[in-house]
Amino acid sequence: MTMHDPSLGDCDLLVVGGGINGAGIARDAAGRGLRVVLCERDDLAAHTSSASTKLIHGGLRYLERYEFGLVRKSLREREVLIEAAPHLIRPLRFVLPQAPHLRPAWMMRIGLWLYDHLARRRRLPASAAITLAGDAVLQPQFTRGFAYSDGWCDDARLVVAAARDAAERGARVLTRTRCAQLRRSATGWTAELETADGRRPILQARAVANATGPWVAAFLQQIAQQPSRHALRLVRGSHIVVPRRPGQETAYVLQSEDRRIVFVLPYEDAFTLIGTTDVDVADDPAAARISPAEIDYLCTLANRYLRLPVTAGDVVWSFAGVRPLLQDGADDPAATSRDYLLDLDTDAAPLLSVYGGKITTFRRLGEEAVDELCRALRHPAPAWTRTAPLPGGDIPGADFAHFLQQLAQHRAWLPPALRERYAHAYGSRALRLLGDARRLQDLGEEVLPQLFAAEIDYLRREEWAQTADDVLWRRSKLGLHLPADAATRLDDWLAQHPLPAHS
Repeated sequence: MTMHDPSLGDCDLLVVGGGINGAGIARDAAGRGLRVVLCERDDLAAHTSSASTKLIHGGLRYLERYEFGLVRKSLREREVLIEAAPHLIRPLRFVLPQAPHLRPAWMMRIGLWLYDHLARRRRLPASAAITLAGDAVLQPQFTRGFAYSDGWCDDARLVVAAARDAAERGARVLTRTRCAQLRRSATGWTAELETADGRRPILQARAVANATGPWVAAFLQQIAQQPSRHALRLVRGSHIVVPRRPGQETAYVLQSEDRRIVFVLPYEDAFTLIGTTDVDVADDPAAARISPAEIDYLCTLANRYLRLPVTAGDVVWSFAGVRPLLQDGADDPAATSRDYLLDLDTDAAPLLSVYGGKITTFRRLGEEAVDELCRALRHPAPAWTRTAPLPGGDIPGADFAHFLQQLAQHRAWLPPALRERYAHAYGSRALRLLGDARRLQDLGEEVLPQLFAAEIDYLRREEWAQTADDVLWRRSKLGLHLPADAATRLDDWLAQHPLPAHS
Protein backbone atom coordinates (compact mmCIF):
# COMPACT_ATOMS: atom_id res chain seq x y z
CA MET A 1 0.00 0.00 0.00
CA THR A 2 1.40 3.41 -0.95
CA MET A 3 1.19 6.20 1.58
CA HIS A 4 1.13 9.86 0.58
CA ASP A 5 3.32 11.95 2.84
CA PRO A 6 3.25 15.74 2.45
CA SER A 7 6.07 16.30 4.94
CA LEU A 8 8.85 17.31 2.55
CA GLY A 9 7.51 20.84 2.09
CA ASP A 10 9.22 22.98 -0.51
CA CYS A 11 12.67 23.87 -1.84
CA ASP A 12 14.32 26.05 -4.43
CA LEU A 13 15.97 23.23 -6.36
CA LEU A 14 15.23 19.53 -6.70
CA VAL A 15 18.25 17.64 -8.08
CA VAL A 16 17.33 14.24 -9.50
CA GLY A 17 20.27 11.85 -9.70
CA GLY A 18 22.93 10.96 -7.13
CA GLY A 19 25.87 10.44 -9.44
CA ILE A 20 28.85 12.76 -9.66
CA ASN A 21 27.05 15.53 -11.58
CA GLY A 22 23.97 15.53 -9.37
CA ALA A 23 26.09 15.61 -6.22
CA GLY A 24 28.22 18.40 -7.68
CA ILE A 25 25.20 20.52 -8.59
CA ALA A 26 23.61 19.99 -5.16
CA ARG A 27 26.86 20.93 -3.43
CA ASP A 28 27.34 24.12 -5.42
CA ALA A 29 23.69 25.20 -5.10
CA ALA A 30 23.53 24.59 -1.35
CA GLY A 31 26.71 26.58 -0.90
CA ARG A 32 25.07 29.54 -2.65
CA GLY A 33 22.16 29.56 -0.23
CA LEU A 34 19.57 27.72 -2.32
CA ARG A 35 17.30 25.28 -0.50
CA VAL A 36 18.21 21.98 -2.15
CA VAL A 37 16.82 18.45 -2.17
CA LEU A 38 18.72 15.69 -3.96
CA CYS A 39 16.94 12.40 -4.62
CA GLU A 40 18.50 9.22 -5.96
CA ARG A 41 16.49 6.05 -6.63
CA ASP A 42 19.40 3.78 -5.61
CA ASP A 43 22.58 4.40 -3.65
CA LEU A 44 24.87 7.34 -4.38
CA ALA A 45 27.21 6.51 -7.29
CA ALA A 46 25.34 3.24 -7.85
CA HIS A 47 25.79 3.25 -11.61
CA THR A 48 28.13 5.12 -14.00
CA SER A 49 29.88 7.17 -11.33
CA SER A 50 31.32 4.10 -9.60
CA ALA A 51 32.16 2.36 -12.88
CA SER A 52 34.66 4.80 -14.39
CA THR A 53 38.33 4.17 -15.18
CA LYS A 54 38.92 6.25 -12.03
CA LEU A 55 41.11 8.88 -13.66
CA ILE A 56 41.17 12.62 -13.11
CA HIS A 57 42.79 13.56 -16.38
CA GLY A 58 42.85 15.94 -19.29
CA GLY A 59 42.18 13.23 -21.84
CA LEU A 60 45.39 12.89 -23.84
CA ARG A 61 43.66 11.03 -26.67
CA TYR A 62 41.13 13.85 -27.15
CA LEU A 63 43.95 15.91 -28.69
CA GLU A 64 43.85 13.65 -31.76
CA ARG A 65 40.30 14.88 -32.34
CA TYR A 66 41.36 18.52 -31.84
CA GLU A 67 39.21 18.89 -28.68
CA PHE A 68 41.64 21.44 -27.25
CA GLY A 69 38.95 23.25 -25.28
CA LEU A 70 37.83 20.09 -23.50
CA VAL A 71 41.42 19.07 -22.73
CA ARG A 72 42.29 22.54 -21.38
CA LYS A 73 39.16 22.61 -19.22
CA SER A 74 39.87 19.10 -17.92
CA LEU A 75 43.53 19.86 -17.17
CA ARG A 76 42.54 22.94 -15.18
CA GLU A 77 40.03 20.91 -13.22
CA ARG A 78 42.62 18.21 -12.58
CA GLU A 79 44.66 20.76 -10.63
CA VAL A 80 41.63 22.09 -8.75
CA LEU A 81 40.48 18.63 -7.69
CA ILE A 82 43.91 17.40 -6.59
CA GLU A 83 43.99 20.31 -4.14
CA ALA A 84 40.35 19.90 -3.08
CA ALA A 85 40.61 16.18 -2.28
CA PRO A 86 44.26 15.10 -1.89
CA HIS A 87 43.12 12.02 0.03
CA LEU A 88 40.86 10.77 -2.77
CA ILE A 89 42.94 11.90 -5.75
CA ARG A 90 46.59 11.02 -6.08
CA PRO A 91 49.20 11.56 -8.78
CA LEU A 92 49.91 8.59 -11.02
CA ARG A 93 52.70 8.19 -13.59
CA PHE A 94 51.71 6.69 -16.93
CA VAL A 95 54.05 4.86 -19.32
CA LEU A 96 53.13 4.96 -23.00
CA PRO A 97 55.13 2.31 -24.91
CA GLN A 98 56.04 3.41 -28.40
CA ALA A 99 54.40 1.41 -31.21
CA PRO A 100 55.62 3.31 -34.31
CA HIS A 101 53.20 1.69 -36.75
CA LEU A 102 50.28 3.09 -34.70
CA ARG A 103 51.47 6.58 -33.75
CA PRO A 104 54.91 7.93 -34.72
CA ALA A 105 57.20 9.31 -32.03
CA TRP A 106 56.98 12.89 -33.33
CA MET A 107 53.19 12.83 -33.01
CA MET A 108 53.39 11.57 -29.44
CA ARG A 109 55.99 14.22 -28.54
CA ILE A 110 53.78 17.00 -29.89
CA GLY A 111 50.72 15.63 -28.12
CA LEU A 112 52.52 15.38 -24.79
CA TRP A 113 54.03 18.87 -25.16
CA LEU A 114 50.51 20.24 -25.66
CA TYR A 115 49.27 18.20 -22.72
CA ASP A 116 51.98 19.75 -20.53
CA HIS A 117 51.26 23.32 -21.66
CA LEU A 118 47.52 23.70 -22.38
CA ALA A 119 46.91 24.57 -18.72
CA ARG A 120 49.06 25.61 -15.80
CA ARG A 121 50.58 22.59 -14.08
CA ARG A 122 51.49 23.06 -10.41
CA ARG A 123 51.65 19.61 -8.82
CA LEU A 124 52.47 17.09 -11.54
CA PRO A 125 55.80 16.59 -13.33
CA ALA A 126 56.21 17.15 -17.06
CA SER A 127 56.20 14.38 -19.63
CA ALA A 128 59.45 12.81 -20.80
CA ALA A 129 60.83 10.38 -23.36
CA ILE A 130 62.06 7.26 -21.55
CA THR A 131 63.82 3.99 -22.19
CA LEU A 132 61.92 0.84 -21.29
CA ALA A 133 64.92 -1.47 -21.06
CA GLY A 134 64.47 -3.63 -17.99
CA ASP A 135 60.77 -2.78 -17.55
CA ALA A 136 59.35 -5.67 -15.52
CA VAL A 137 55.82 -5.48 -16.88
CA LEU A 138 56.22 -4.97 -20.64
CA GLN A 139 57.49 -7.43 -23.22
CA PRO A 140 61.17 -6.86 -24.09
CA GLN A 141 60.53 -5.67 -27.66
CA PHE A 142 59.15 -2.41 -26.25
CA THR A 143 62.34 -0.46 -25.68
CA ARG A 144 61.27 3.18 -25.96
CA GLY A 145 58.30 5.17 -24.82
CA PHE A 146 57.05 8.23 -23.02
CA ALA A 147 55.94 9.01 -19.47
CA TYR A 148 53.43 11.58 -18.26
CA SER A 149 51.35 12.20 -15.14
CA ASP A 150 47.64 12.42 -14.37
CA GLY A 151 45.45 11.80 -11.35
CA TRP A 152 43.84 8.60 -10.06
CA CYS A 153 40.71 8.91 -7.94
CA ASP A 154 38.29 6.90 -5.84
CA ASP A 155 35.27 7.79 -7.97
CA ALA A 156 32.45 6.58 -5.72
CA ARG A 157 33.96 8.25 -2.65
CA LEU A 158 34.30 11.49 -4.63
CA VAL A 159 30.53 11.40 -5.17
CA VAL A 160 29.88 10.77 -1.48
CA ALA A 161 32.23 13.62 -0.51
CA ALA A 162 30.34 16.05 -2.76
CA ALA A 163 27.00 14.89 -1.36
CA ARG A 164 28.33 15.16 2.21
CA ASP A 165 29.41 18.74 1.54
CA ALA A 166 25.98 19.50 0.08
CA ALA A 167 24.27 18.11 3.18
CA GLU A 168 26.51 20.08 5.54
CA ARG A 169 25.56 23.23 3.64
CA GLY A 170 21.86 22.53 4.13
CA ALA A 171 20.84 20.17 1.31
CA ARG A 172 18.59 17.21 2.03
CA VAL A 173 20.03 14.06 0.44
CA LEU A 174 17.46 11.31 -0.07
CA THR A 175 18.83 7.98 -1.25
CA ARG A 176 16.62 5.03 -2.26
CA THR A 177 14.07 7.69 -3.23
CA ARG A 178 12.75 7.80 -6.78
CA CYS A 179 11.24 10.83 -8.49
CA ALA A 180 8.05 9.15 -9.69
CA GLN A 181 6.22 12.12 -11.20
CA LEU A 182 6.72 15.81 -11.95
CA ARG A 183 4.02 18.36 -12.69
CA ARG A 184 5.01 21.80 -13.98
CA SER A 185 3.38 25.16 -13.56
CA ALA A 186 4.48 28.70 -14.35
CA THR A 187 5.85 29.16 -10.84
CA GLY A 188 7.22 25.76 -9.86
CA TRP A 189 7.23 21.99 -9.90
CA THR A 190 5.22 19.49 -7.88
CA ALA A 191 7.31 16.35 -7.44
CA GLU A 192 5.92 13.06 -6.22
CA LEU A 193 8.73 10.96 -4.79
CA GLU A 194 8.68 7.28 -3.88
CA THR A 195 10.75 5.80 -1.08
CA ALA A 196 11.93 2.21 -0.70
CA ASP A 197 9.25 1.53 1.93
CA GLY A 198 6.41 2.71 -0.33
CA ARG A 199 5.84 6.22 0.98
CA ARG A 200 5.01 8.88 -1.66
CA PRO A 201 6.10 12.26 -0.27
CA ILE A 202 5.18 15.41 -2.19
CA LEU A 203 7.70 18.18 -2.73
CA GLN A 204 7.28 21.66 -4.19
CA ALA A 205 10.35 22.94 -6.04
CA ARG A 206 10.99 26.20 -7.85
CA ALA A 207 13.38 24.47 -10.27
CA VAL A 208 14.52 20.96 -11.20
CA ALA A 209 17.96 19.73 -12.29
CA ASN A 210 17.83 16.50 -14.28
CA ALA A 211 21.19 14.85 -13.59
CA THR A 212 20.10 11.29 -14.26
CA GLY A 213 23.01 10.47 -16.56
CA PRO A 214 22.09 7.71 -19.03
CA TRP A 215 18.42 8.21 -18.15
CA VAL A 216 18.34 11.96 -18.90
CA ALA A 217 16.11 11.65 -21.99
CA ALA A 218 13.88 8.95 -20.50
CA PHE A 219 13.39 11.04 -17.36
CA LEU A 220 12.33 14.05 -19.41
CA GLN A 221 9.83 12.11 -21.46
CA GLN A 222 8.41 9.73 -18.86
CA ILE A 223 8.59 11.66 -15.59
CA ALA A 224 8.69 15.35 -16.51
CA GLN A 225 6.44 14.94 -19.57
CA GLN A 226 8.82 17.09 -21.60
CA PRO A 227 10.56 16.36 -24.92
CA SER A 228 14.30 15.72 -24.95
CA ARG A 229 15.88 18.39 -27.14
CA HIS A 230 19.18 16.54 -27.63
CA ALA A 231 20.19 13.02 -28.63
CA LEU A 232 22.32 10.79 -26.42
CA ARG A 233 24.67 8.02 -27.41
CA LEU A 234 24.83 5.38 -24.67
CA VAL A 235 28.25 3.73 -24.60
CA ARG A 236 29.24 0.93 -22.23
CA GLY A 237 32.72 1.04 -20.79
CA SER A 238 33.83 -2.21 -19.16
CA HIS A 239 36.84 -3.06 -17.01
CA ILE A 240 38.47 -6.19 -15.63
CA VAL A 241 40.49 -6.60 -12.44
CA VAL A 242 43.23 -9.25 -12.28
CA PRO A 243 46.02 -10.04 -9.81
CA ARG A 244 48.74 -7.38 -9.82
CA ARG A 245 51.23 -7.76 -12.67
CA PRO A 246 54.62 -8.62 -11.11
CA GLY A 247 56.75 -5.53 -10.67
CA GLN A 248 54.01 -3.05 -11.63
CA GLU A 249 54.53 0.37 -10.02
CA THR A 250 53.17 2.69 -12.71
CA ALA A 251 50.20 2.76 -15.06
CA TYR A 252 50.50 1.81 -18.72
CA VAL A 253 48.67 3.14 -21.76
CA LEU A 254 48.28 0.50 -24.47
CA GLN A 255 47.53 1.44 -28.06
CA SER A 256 45.24 -0.81 -30.08
CA GLU A 257 45.22 -1.42 -33.83
CA ASP A 258 41.75 0.20 -33.92
CA ARG A 259 43.39 3.38 -32.51
CA ARG A 260 41.66 3.06 -29.15
CA ILE A 261 43.69 2.98 -25.96
CA VAL A 262 43.38 0.82 -22.86
CA PHE A 263 44.76 1.65 -19.42
CA VAL A 264 46.54 -0.87 -17.20
CA LEU A 265 46.44 0.62 -13.70
CA PRO A 266 47.86 -0.52 -10.36
CA TYR A 267 44.78 -1.04 -8.20
CA GLU A 268 44.03 -1.72 -4.53
CA ASP A 269 47.60 -2.81 -3.74
CA ALA A 270 47.22 -6.41 -4.92
CA PHE A 271 45.47 -5.95 -8.27
CA THR A 272 45.70 -4.52 -11.78
CA LEU A 273 42.73 -2.74 -13.40
CA ILE A 274 42.44 -2.99 -17.20
CA GLY A 275 39.99 -0.91 -19.25
CA THR A 276 38.05 0.45 -20.90
CA THR A 277 35.93 -0.63 -23.85
CA ASP A 278 33.50 1.43 -25.93
CA VAL A 279 30.36 -0.46 -26.95
CA ASP A 280 27.08 1.09 -28.07
CA VAL A 281 24.15 -0.12 -25.96
CA ALA A 282 20.40 0.11 -26.38
CA ASP A 283 19.11 -1.75 -23.29
CA ASP A 284 18.61 -0.54 -19.72
CA PRO A 285 21.80 1.13 -18.45
CA ALA A 286 21.15 -0.33 -14.98
CA ALA A 287 21.75 -3.80 -16.44
CA ALA A 288 25.24 -2.97 -17.77
CA ARG A 289 27.53 -6.01 -17.60
CA ILE A 290 30.78 -6.82 -19.33
CA SER A 291 30.41 -9.20 -22.26
CA PRO A 292 32.69 -12.17 -23.07
CA ALA A 293 33.73 -10.29 -26.24
CA GLU A 294 34.88 -7.31 -24.14
CA ILE A 295 36.87 -9.56 -21.80
CA ASP A 296 38.51 -11.12 -24.84
CA TYR A 297 39.25 -7.67 -26.33
CA LEU A 298 40.94 -6.44 -23.13
CA CYS A 299 42.93 -9.65 -22.63
CA THR A 300 44.05 -9.76 -26.27
CA LEU A 301 45.29 -6.18 -26.24
CA ALA A 302 47.00 -6.60 -22.87
CA ASN A 303 48.80 -9.68 -24.15
CA ARG A 304 50.35 -7.75 -27.04
CA TYR A 305 52.24 -5.67 -24.48
CA LEU A 306 52.52 -7.45 -21.11
CA ARG A 307 55.06 -10.11 -20.19
CA LEU A 308 52.67 -12.11 -18.04
CA PRO A 309 49.63 -13.17 -20.10
CA VAL A 310 46.16 -12.14 -18.97
CA THR A 311 43.37 -14.68 -19.42
CA ALA A 312 39.65 -14.66 -18.70
CA GLY A 313 40.38 -17.06 -15.85
CA ASP A 314 42.52 -14.41 -14.15
CA VAL A 315 39.58 -11.99 -13.79
CA VAL A 316 38.67 -11.62 -10.11
CA TRP A 317 36.15 -8.82 -10.67
CA SER A 318 34.69 -6.85 -13.53
CA PHE A 319 32.47 -3.79 -13.76
CA ALA A 320 30.74 -1.84 -16.48
CA GLY A 321 29.08 1.55 -16.67
CA VAL A 322 27.11 3.31 -19.36
CA ARG A 323 28.42 6.72 -20.36
CA PRO A 324 25.77 9.19 -21.59
CA LEU A 325 27.60 10.90 -24.46
CA LEU A 326 26.24 13.67 -26.64
CA GLN A 327 25.39 12.29 -30.07
CA ASP A 328 27.80 14.03 -32.42
CA GLY A 329 27.65 11.79 -35.49
CA ALA A 330 30.96 10.01 -34.89
CA ASP A 331 31.05 6.49 -36.35
CA ASP A 332 33.18 5.07 -33.56
CA PRO A 333 31.83 5.33 -29.99
CA ALA A 334 35.41 5.89 -28.79
CA ALA A 335 35.53 9.04 -30.96
CA THR A 336 32.35 10.55 -29.49
CA SER A 337 33.08 13.68 -27.45
CA ARG A 338 33.22 13.46 -23.64
CA ASP A 339 32.21 17.11 -23.28
CA TYR A 340 28.87 18.10 -21.76
CA LEU A 341 25.90 20.28 -22.62
CA LEU A 342 23.58 22.02 -20.17
CA ASP A 343 20.06 22.53 -21.50
CA LEU A 344 18.03 25.04 -19.46
CA ASP A 345 14.33 25.13 -20.33
CA THR A 346 12.64 28.24 -18.91
CA ASP A 347 9.34 28.05 -20.81
CA ALA A 348 7.72 27.72 -17.39
CA ALA A 349 9.41 26.74 -14.10
CA PRO A 350 13.14 26.17 -14.82
CA LEU A 351 14.25 22.67 -15.84
CA LEU A 352 17.96 22.08 -16.40
CA SER A 353 19.09 18.81 -18.01
CA VAL A 354 22.69 17.58 -18.09
CA TYR A 355 23.86 15.79 -21.22
CA GLY A 356 27.25 14.11 -21.25
CA GLY A 357 30.18 14.96 -19.04
CA LYS A 358 33.03 13.15 -17.32
CA ILE A 359 34.08 12.81 -13.71
CA THR A 360 37.04 15.21 -14.11
CA THR A 361 34.81 18.14 -15.03
CA PHE A 362 32.04 17.59 -12.46
CA ARG A 363 32.91 20.65 -10.35
CA ARG A 364 33.03 22.97 -13.36
CA LEU A 365 29.79 21.49 -14.70
CA GLY A 366 28.12 22.06 -11.33
CA GLU A 367 29.33 25.64 -11.23
CA GLU A 368 28.05 26.41 -14.72
CA ALA A 369 24.72 24.67 -14.03
CA VAL A 370 24.13 26.64 -10.83
CA ASP A 371 25.17 29.88 -12.53
CA GLU A 372 22.33 29.31 -14.99
CA LEU A 373 19.85 28.24 -12.32
CA CYS A 374 20.66 31.21 -10.10
CA ARG A 375 19.97 33.56 -13.02
CA ALA A 376 16.68 31.81 -13.76
CA LEU A 377 15.65 31.93 -10.08
CA ARG A 378 16.84 35.52 -9.65
CA HIS A 379 19.11 34.43 -6.83
CA PRO A 380 22.40 36.34 -7.22
CA ALA A 381 25.20 34.44 -5.50
CA PRO A 382 28.86 34.06 -6.46
CA ALA A 383 30.52 30.79 -7.44
CA TRP A 384 32.62 29.37 -4.61
CA THR A 385 33.75 25.78 -5.18
CA ARG A 386 36.98 26.47 -7.07
CA THR A 387 39.00 27.02 -3.90
CA ALA A 388 36.92 24.96 -1.43
CA PRO A 389 38.19 21.60 -0.20
CA LEU A 390 35.85 18.65 -0.21
CA PRO A 391 35.11 17.02 3.17
CA GLY A 392 38.28 15.39 4.42
CA GLY A 393 40.39 17.39 1.97
CA ASP A 394 41.31 20.24 4.33
CA ILE A 395 44.87 18.92 4.60
CA PRO A 396 47.47 21.72 4.95
CA GLY A 397 49.19 22.32 1.63
CA ALA A 398 47.28 19.34 0.21
CA ASP A 399 50.29 17.36 1.49
CA PHE A 400 48.85 13.89 1.97
CA ALA A 401 52.18 12.26 2.84
CA HIS A 402 52.67 14.65 5.76
CA PHE A 403 49.08 14.09 6.89
CA LEU A 404 49.63 10.32 6.88
CA GLN A 405 52.84 10.77 8.88
CA GLN A 406 50.99 12.87 11.47
CA LEU A 407 48.25 10.26 11.72
CA ALA A 408 50.87 7.58 12.32
CA GLN A 409 52.37 9.62 15.15
CA HIS A 410 49.08 10.38 16.90
CA ARG A 411 47.34 7.03 16.23
CA ALA A 412 50.30 4.68 16.42
CA TRP A 413 48.03 1.89 17.67
CA LEU A 414 46.32 1.64 14.27
CA PRO A 415 47.78 -1.12 12.06
CA PRO A 416 49.63 0.58 9.15
CA ALA A 417 47.41 -0.85 6.38
CA LEU A 418 44.24 0.19 8.21
CA ARG A 419 45.66 3.62 9.00
CA GLU A 420 46.52 4.21 5.33
CA ARG A 421 43.09 3.04 4.17
CA TYR A 422 41.34 5.36 6.63
CA ALA A 423 43.58 8.27 5.58
CA HIS A 424 42.87 7.79 1.88
CA ALA A 425 39.14 7.13 2.32
CA TYR A 426 38.31 9.84 4.85
CA GLY A 427 41.19 12.31 4.86
CA SER A 428 40.91 14.58 7.89
CA ARG A 429 37.50 13.04 8.61
CA ALA A 430 39.35 9.90 9.74
CA LEU A 431 39.74 11.70 13.07
CA ARG A 432 35.96 12.01 13.29
CA LEU A 433 35.57 8.30 12.59
CA LEU A 434 38.18 7.37 15.22
CA GLY A 435 36.67 9.68 17.83
CA ASP A 436 38.08 9.02 21.30
CA ALA A 437 39.44 5.58 20.44
CA ARG A 438 42.82 4.91 22.05
CA ARG A 439 43.27 1.27 21.01
CA LEU A 440 41.97 -1.03 18.31
CA GLN A 441 39.38 -2.60 20.62
CA ASP A 442 37.74 0.81 21.03
CA LEU A 443 36.57 0.58 17.40
CA GLY A 444 34.14 -2.14 18.40
CA GLU A 445 33.49 -5.52 16.89
CA GLU A 446 35.64 -6.60 13.95
CA VAL A 447 32.65 -7.58 11.81
CA LEU A 448 34.82 -8.60 8.86
CA PRO A 449 38.63 -8.57 8.60
CA GLN A 450 39.73 -4.91 8.98
CA LEU A 451 36.11 -3.69 9.07
CA PHE A 452 35.12 -2.54 12.54
CA ALA A 453 31.72 -1.54 13.90
CA ALA A 454 32.86 2.09 14.36
CA GLU A 455 33.50 2.45 10.62
CA ILE A 456 30.25 0.77 9.64
CA ASP A 457 28.28 3.05 11.94
CA TYR A 458 30.13 6.09 10.60
CA LEU A 459 29.24 5.09 7.03
CA ARG A 460 25.59 4.63 7.95
CA ARG A 461 25.40 7.82 10.00
CA GLU A 462 27.45 10.16 7.80
CA GLU A 463 27.52 8.65 4.31
CA TRP A 464 24.06 7.12 3.65
CA ALA A 465 25.33 3.52 3.52
CA GLN A 466 22.55 0.99 4.12
CA THR A 467 23.63 -2.35 2.61
CA ALA A 468 26.72 -4.52 2.41
CA ASP A 469 27.28 -3.51 -1.22
CA ASP A 470 27.22 0.16 -0.20
CA VAL A 471 29.98 -0.53 2.32
CA LEU A 472 32.09 -3.14 0.51
CA TRP A 473 31.96 -1.89 -3.09
CA ARG A 474 31.18 1.85 -3.10
CA ARG A 475 32.32 3.35 0.22
CA SER A 476 35.32 1.02 -0.01
CA LYS A 477 36.66 -1.78 -2.20
CA LEU A 478 36.96 -4.18 0.70
CA GLY A 479 34.86 -6.64 -1.30
CA LEU A 480 37.94 -7.38 -3.40
CA HIS A 481 39.92 -8.46 -0.35
CA LEU A 482 37.32 -10.47 1.61
CA PRO A 483 35.83 -13.96 1.35
CA ALA A 484 32.92 -14.62 -1.01
CA ASP A 485 30.38 -14.72 1.83
CA ALA A 486 31.42 -11.33 3.24
CA ALA A 487 28.40 -9.45 1.84
CA THR A 488 25.92 -11.95 3.30
CA ARG A 489 27.63 -11.82 6.68
CA LEU A 490 27.62 -8.02 6.69
CA ASP A 491 23.98 -7.73 5.62
CA ASP A 492 23.06 -10.08 8.48
CA TRP A 493 25.05 -7.93 10.92
CA LEU A 494 23.42 -4.73 9.64
CA ALA A 495 19.97 -6.23 10.14
CA GLN A 496 20.85 -7.23 13.70
CA HIS A 497 22.43 -3.87 14.61
CA PRO A 498 20.15 -1.04 13.49
CA LEU A 499 21.39 2.48 14.15
CA PRO A 500 19.64 4.31 16.98
CA ALA A 501 16.76 6.47 15.66
CA HIS A 502 18.53 9.75 16.50
CA SER A 503 21.43 8.79 14.20
